[in-house]
Amino acid sequence: MKILLSQSLMAYLSEPWPWYVSGGLIAIIMVLLLFSGKNFGVSATMRAGCSALGAGKINDFFHFDWKKAQGWNLLFIVGALIGGWIASTLLNDPEPLALGSRTAEHIKSLGLSLPKESKEIASGFLPAEFSKPEFVFSFKGILLMVLGGFFVGFGTRYAGGCTSGHAISGLSDLQPASLIAVIGFFIGGIAMTYFLLPLFYKQILFPLINELQNSFPK
Repeated sequence: MKILLSQSLMAYLSEPWPWYVSGGLIAIIMVLLLFSGKNFGVSATMRAGCSALGAGKINDFFHFDWKKAQGWNLLFIVGALIGGWIASTLLNDPEPLALGSRTAEHIKSLGLSLPKESKEIASGFLPAEFSKPEFVFSFKGILLMVLGGFFVGFGTRYAGGCTSGHAISGLSDLQPASLIAVIGFFIGGIAMTYFLLPLFYKQILFPLINELQNSFPK
């Protein structure tokens, strides 16, 4: 009986959770944070991490009491990393990721392969190119990661928060600035998907990066 219950529980945990379960858990966490006077956010922990590593000696932006202001948030990020690892390894769904035909065609049009059907790489959510060392440590891979990291880091600080800080915490506090930021997230995502990615990145940036990469002696 215990074995059957254990197998049923593992099977349930390995499947995607319903929205009302995950959403309810997030709501409970937000209620606890509101009553404790704390704001939830992920990008702010980057500032706390830099401060903990001594960046405050170089720039005043990182000079603050990170233990008092963001110490609990750093622990949350550590828990999120551990939880993500458990979910992607111990509770991994053995079934391949189901993609729509239009999504699959779009991924292939960008020159990328579809996520692994056999769960050999990560959790099968990313194209194989992103996990291959020859791509990650190539000129193109490093440049894309540096540019992506810069845009994410600059954007979150310029907007005063990331998607979790504005869309979850800010909207829970009924902050007008967070509502504007969330609307901007959606507008930016649509513009990236339908305009920037197929036009600028695919036709201009990617060929330029490939040309620069081929110009270096191998």
